[in-house]
Amino acid sequence: MTVAQIVLNVLAGVGLALGFAAQMARWLRVLQREHYDPSSMRRFLARWSTPSVASATAPRGVRDRRPVTLSHLLFVVLVVAVVVRTDVLAVLSAIAYGLICPWGLSIRGRTSPLVWTRRLRTIAALAVVLAVAITAAGSLSARPWLAGVAMVWAVPLLLDVTTRLLSPLEERRARVYVERASARLKVVAPRIVAITGSYGKTSTKNHLTELLRDDGAVVASPRSFNNRAGLSRALNENLADGTRVFIAEMGTYGPGEIRALCDWCPPELAVITAIGPVHLERMGSLDVIDAAKYEITERASTVVVNVDDPRLTRWVPRLRAEGRRVRTAGSRESDAAVRVIDESGRWRVIVEGEVVADVDAVAGLQATNVACAVAAALELGVDPRAVATRLTRVQPVTNRLQVVTAPSGVLVLDDTFNANPASARAALTLLSSLAVSGRRVVVTPGMIELGSLQYGENLVLAQQVLARGAELIVVGRTNAVALGVGAEQRATRFDTRDDAVAWVRSTLGPGDAVLYLNDLPDHYP
Repeated sequence: MTVAQIVLNVLAGVGLALGFAAQMARWLRVLQREHYDPSSMRRFLARWSTPSVASATAPRGVRDRRPVTLSHLLFVVLVVAVVVRTDVLAVLSAIAYGLICPWGLSIRGRTSPLVWTRRLRTIAALAVVLAVAITAAGSLSARPWLAGVAMVWAVPLLLDVTTRLLSPLEERRARVYVERASARLKVVAPRIVAITGSYGKTSTKNHLTELLRDDGAVVASPRSFNNRAGLSRALNENLADGTRVFIAEMGTYGPGEIRALCDWCPPELAVITAIGPVHLERMGSLDVIDAAKYEITERASTVVVNVDDPRLTRWVPRLRAEGRRVRTAGSRESDAAVRVIDESGRWRVIVEGEVVADVDAVAGLQATNVACAVAAALELGVDPRAVATRLTRVQPVTNRLQVVTAPSGVLVLDDTFNANPASARAALTLLSSLAVSGRRVVVTPGMIELGSLQYGENLVLAQQVLARGAELIVVGRTNAVALGVGAEQRATRFDTRDDAVAWVRSTLGPGDAVLYLNDLPDHYP
């Protein structure tokens, strides 16, 4: 072998190693952001390999205007190189792909940087060991570079495999924290309230916390700490002696998860806020979501049910037949035991037909969520006569339809925490109701994880924006096709939210209003 060949081999090896490292940094960040769900590798590879996720569920004839990505072109080059046995070209395509693709998925991260936790380091180490072993074995073949090339392209698959291989170890580690949390619950013995719902659970949890504060120590699981790791951590770190009530927000990505949470954190009172297409992409159908949420009632003696939701209305006779006490809540249904009616900027609270409060409404809060919180508070012993005073302390949840005036004079509606069809409609209704003399603008990347409904729901969202006389600013390309079609191509698109915010600041002024609806982290395209 000549010196030139040695140098080229070294350069090729270094290039592939750098490409592999860049891919690892990108996809480890996605994996961490998606709570180490191995299936997220497949989902996000599909997202970044196609111009628009929503376009995959679009009606026939609707096409993205940018159907080919750089990843596609480099993959074609790779296939051609393998077929015609030009390994140099295969190596170059792999290095290029590793360093710069998927285009837009950054290595460092703008909104969600990589955090080198113990779990992440373990996954990364095992992935590197497997990649080195496969590459070393491949180097003994007739075409020694192809194994290294394959490893660069296969990083998402490699992380999927390593995460699954390590899941039993993580399960054992998690069990230690769960057992500690369960023991702590038995020692402190608080009354446990569990809250779930496709949406509204965090707001209801926060409202209930405020309604209960006057009666003694109340601890609630922090924002988004609604899975096994989050709940056990909340209990181990925050459940002090003397705590009277622990409020546990419980989320789920599939059947059995809430049941497992209730096995060691058994609620006396369960609250269900809504059933909707949130996480439909993972769950498959509304019936599966319905069944998964119903698990929260299995250990509860009392259940608060939002009967504004038609699906939840069907729970009531079933729960009563199972011997559970049910207190219904809502804002629209006249037969709800607890109603919070939003009329002309005031909340009228009706309990069993009697008006117990008539107070100023808080802009951005959903009356149905407030009703669920009031119903739960009453079940926990709050005097109905105290409701009026305590409701004055209820505040919006951070990034959930908060209304503020920017220094520029622009009225800003911040609803960036997440979005679903129901919350989007509520946000648009609030935007339309504001007394502004100028422009109304909606800045959004659209709604996600809606499965087969995603294209249609985002198309309708854009139509609703225009129907209310607002301008649409689309962020990113995840739902760009659907939003563009719904807006009849009258939407303006920016690659990042920062770009959209810069446009808002340079364009809008006093008398204008902007709604920031949802905000996807930058591991979404």
